[in-house]
Amino acid sequence: MVINIGENIAKIREDMASAAKRSGRALSEIKLMGVTKYHPVEMMTAAAPLLDLIGENKVQEAAGKRSAWPAEAESCPWHMIGHLQRNKIRRALESFDLIESVDSLETAVGLNRVLSEGEPRSFPVFIEVNMSREAAKSGIAPEETERLLDDMMKSCPLIAVNGLMTVAEDTEDERVLRETFSGLRELREKLRRAAGLPLPELSMGMSGDYMIAVEEGSTIVRVGSAIFGPRNYG
Repeated sequence: MVINIGENIAKIREDMASAAKRSGRALSEIKLMGVTKYHPVEMMTAAAPLLDLIGENKVQEAAGKRSAWPAEAESCPWHMIGHLQRNKIRRALESFDLIESVDSLETAVGLNRVLSEGEPRSFPVFIEVNMSREAAKSGIAPEETERLLDDMMKSCPLIAVNGLMTVAEDTEDERVLRETFSGLRELREKLRRAAGLPLPELSMGMSGDYMIAVEEGSTIVRVGSAIFGPRNYG
């Protein structure tokens, strides 16, 4: 199978523009992330100049790819979108520009502790919310998110919470998808009022549902197979 990454990204951006127009939004409000899990560095370097963000699920894979990245190749910010194990925190902070998958105070405290070593530095994160309430998925329950954010603000001064992330249910039911995405948007508005934070980012929408996510307020869509084709699990 021949994968034309440039054509695929152009098509996705056209779709994003259409969805943004339907919802009265500016396309400039929405960033396109290329999800590169199991895809080789060669495909990533071809895509990076055309993307706003790169998303990786695993710390070890991302670290290896960053070390193999050609010095002359253009890049863009890297986000961690997979579950973060606490024993991988240090390496995650070395490999990523932002972590989208903070879903517990323990993880946040671990991040803050490593950030405080040596010369303290601030680091941006999103809180991952399990809007679909699926047991197999990471993310904090929606009703527990305000408490987590409050606790993080009190005990993790080096962490900057910039937004929320969710993974929608794998379904073609548009009603379910819209409820998920609008629910995260409404939760963001509630947290803005409670915490006094701008929380500018909503990371939601993937290859099968990114247009609906844009219509419901997403600021980051995470697209993998629609750009790179099927993953090579070998």
